[in-house]
Amino acid sequence: MTQENLTFKDMCAHFDVTPRTLRYYEYIELLQPQRVGRARFYSPREVARMTLIMRGRRFGFSLEELRQWLQIYDKEGSTAQMQAWIPIAQEKLALLKQQQEDIKGAITDLSTMIDTISAELS
Repeated sequence: MTQENLTFKDMCAHFDVTPRTLRYYEYIELLQPQRVGRARFYSPREVARMTLIMRGRRFGFSLEELRQWLQIYDKEGSTAQMQAWIPIAQEKLALLKQQQEDIKGAITDLSTMIDTISAELS
């Protein structure tokens, strides 16, 4: 293996994920490490895929959405992948903005309740 490849342990540490998570991502075909015996080695391609997976999870994408999106790259290339990503990302952005508004409302309501109850107790 070359210096560019990460071992299973290094990959877990690099992305701060559990071994179970990494094995699961392999099981559902998000990642395809090279195998030498029982050892797994992750090429720069797999590291890049994992970076995209971690970003996608942070943005609220499901693993199935990410798998399908990565599959587009494998079959049709990066232009098709980016074209497919834009409408999906716009939906996620709208959802996150709605969640942000919901949280702002909940914070305002909770603050009001705290102030009201504090005033009653005084």
